[in-house]
Amino acid sequence: MRSVMAHSNDILTCLSQKGYRITPQRMMILNAINGASGHISAEEIYESIRQSYPGLNISTVYRTLELLQEMGFVTETDMGDGRIRFHSAGHERHHHLVCSVCGKVIDLDEEMLTPLAAMLNTKYGFRADLRHMTIFGRCKNCC
Repeated sequence: MRSVMAHSNDILTCLSQKGYRITPQRMMILNAINGASGHISAEEIYESIRQSYPGLNISTVYRTLELLQEMGFVTETDMGDGRIRFHSAGHERHHHLVCSVCGKVIDLDEEMLTPLAAMLNTKYGFRADLRHMTIFGRCKNCC
């Protein structure tokens, strides 16, 4: 996998080429997302940056996340905890099973969804975007 810095630089270059300003806030938000070990919420991004950049406004974080999502650089996932979480689209595809009782998160292999994508296409003529998916239910300990 490419380094976080190289991936961030590619995104910044693309933003610049499309006429978006490369502000320190955008760079910090992007680095927070790409440097996160997992999914990160807008509030977590804000808190991590605010310590080194106290002038940051939470609305800047939300606007930047919206821009990055529209351009396909980040994906959003609802993990069922009341907060939308973000993940770099540059990381490998992955999916989750989330227990609605205890909150346990289990990673789901992508090949499990390949037959589903094929069936949706065959039966409904629908090409599903299954790059990042969360399925809620009960884990074996909570059944």
